[in-house]
Amino acid sequence: MSDRHTTTATRLNVYTQGQGFPILGLHGHPGTGRSLSVFTNHLSKRYKTFAPDLRGYGKSRYNGNFEMNDHLTDLEALLDRLQIEKCLVLGWSLGGILAMEMALRLPERVTGLILVATAAKPRGSHPPITWQDNLYTGVAALLNYIKPSWQWNIETFGKRSLFRYLIQQHTSITYNYIAKEAVPAYLQTSPAATRALYSAIQSGYNRVLDLQQIKCPSLVLAGDQDRHITSDSSLQTAQHLNNSQWQCYPNTGHLFPWEVPQQVLNDIDHWLEVHPQVIGSQ
Repeated sequence: MSDRHTTTATRLNVYTQGQGFPILGLHGHPGTGRSLSVFTNHLSKRYKTFAPDLRGYGKSRYNGNFEMNDHLTDLEALLDRLQIEKCLVLGWSLGGILAMEMALRLPERVTGLILVATAAKPRGSHPPITWQDNLYTGVAALLNYIKPSWQWNIETFGKRSLFRYLIQQHTSITYNYIAKEAVPAYLQTSPAATRALYSAIQSGYNRVLDLQQIKCPSLVLAGDQDRHITSDSSLQTAQHLNNSQWQCYPNTGHLFPWEVPQQVLNDIDHWLEVHPQVIGSQ
């Protein structure tokens, strides 16, 4: 992410819950701050969670093109506006990449990282997408939005759609999250946000060698069947971080927090207990 292009910060829409040490949650693509409810509903019982809609996503509307670097400008301005001196950052997918970038750019303000389905050099293993994939995905998403977790839809369309690359466990819990959070987020993602992401990927985004500069503790979580950002690329990230714990969930995909939510939340809770410094206590 280059610094050659700077813009003034966009005022981000943000969802705030709870009280206590601040945890900043960063969503993926497509996504919104609400996509992180699986984390924020739980963590906000003990901490104060902030989950913004990134520029070009959700209610943080933005007209015109921008670069990935502009997200960091927005996030730094958000911390200033909310008067957050230090925070733990949780990022899912694209949000995890931004979390690492924040730790590199603002090391004195980021106490720790929870990196979900992400990598400093993201690699995918997604097969070519057919017209049938897109058709089944559209039908599955629409039917699921109208009637969440309808088993017939899951069997008939869901398991034959692109959801089969995003998830491995086609359960009603998972499809409920997709209906409530994935579909609305997809509809609110701007073309400019998509262009900014693909431009960064095409330029060969790779921060692996810079990870040694990150000193704060990090928890790296991956799904072993993730086709969008492979568990191998997440493991490479964990291996290059100074103080990291790695956890990989069997038989799960890119949306694994929606597949095995309780396991994921238990692992996060345990990591927070072992690393009290990331939540401002020793």
